[in-house]
Amino acid sequence: MGVFSGVFSGPLRVLGLAAALAGAVAGSRAEAQEGPSAGEKVRLWDVPQVDRLPDDEFGRLVRYGRSVLVATPAHIGPAAPDAAQRYAGNNLACADCHLDAGLKKFGLPLVAASADYPAYSTRSGEVASLVDRLNSCMTRSMNGRPMPADARPMQALVAYLTVLATNIPRDAKISGGGAGAMPELPRAADPARGMAIYARECAECHRPDGLGVRHNPVDASFGYAVPPLWGPDSFNDGAGLARLGNMANFVHNNMPNGTSWVMPQLTPDEAWDVGAFVLSQPRPKRAGTAKDFPDLLLKPIDAAYGPYADGFTEAQHKYGPYAPIRAAIARLKAEKGSVPNPND
Repeated sequence: MGVFSGVFSGPLRVLGLAAALAGAVAGSRAEAQEGPSAGEKVRLWDVPQVDRLPDDEFGRLVRYGRSVLVATPAHIGPAAPDAAQRYAGNNLACADCHLDAGLKKFGLPLVAASADYPAYSTRSGEVASLVDRLNSCMTRSMNGRPMPADARPMQALVAYLTVLATNIPRDAKISGGGAGAMPELPRAADPARGMAIYARECAECHRPDGLGVRHNPVDASFGYAVPPLWGPDSFNDGAGLARLGNMANFVHNNMPNGTSWVMPQLTPDEAWDVGAFVLSQPRPKRAGTAKDFPDLLLKPIDAAYGPYADGFTEAQHKYGPYAPIRAAIARLKAEKGSVPNPND
């Protein structure tokens, strides 16, 4: 871990941070034994132990980044003590979705996030940096506003994610990444069926009204013991988990709480249906989603808002079945190559 000691001296600067992190990570990779190369799937996650980083400026920054991820409302939530740092618009924590501080397989892990960026974003039509990607979460999952690149919480998140990816080759794919990829249903997912599953499997923790359980009913900056799944303090309709494929796979591999992908508790059908029920409930609306995805043929098939290039309804994009949409998109790609978003 000595490679990270003494990285910073004096005030932190964004460019200095990026350069220092790049050098530190490059040095660590050079010293490591030969591992997977770019393009290979990384099956063994060799993640540094954050608590063993030195007690220097960089080590403290990384640990602060983990705290921002796990206790987000306390640092940047709408009730955070420092009003200037209130970037999030809800009291969710990043770790409510990125489980175990971003370290759980199929729990939307973050161990490769730093290695994945910069990367082209089909949603924006531009190359996105890691800061851009984090701000996408800020404005969608956190229903808030962008955080400046030189804000200390942003620097801390970047530092934490960079350390997690120390031994991940650039652009490598990790085993257990994302939320999973179980088979799609040949039918539309059914919110009515999902309602009964929710009542049986989810309501005890997330509450029948879906509004979750706060750590402290008086002080919202303590966040949630159990996060809300819908309602005013949940993620907005432009978030990644507002897409049924992500929600259903996340539920299948992680819910009820304590479940892992090794032994799921719900069948795939149950996960699709309960995911459809959750996403049928009210949540904040994000302005400007109609301008997402400049090329409509690159828009995810389960994005639950228009416009679309394929002629299918918003309801079918939201709940499926998805096979006919996939076939139409493939045909349009072969015929036209791309379809510009008329709102872009």
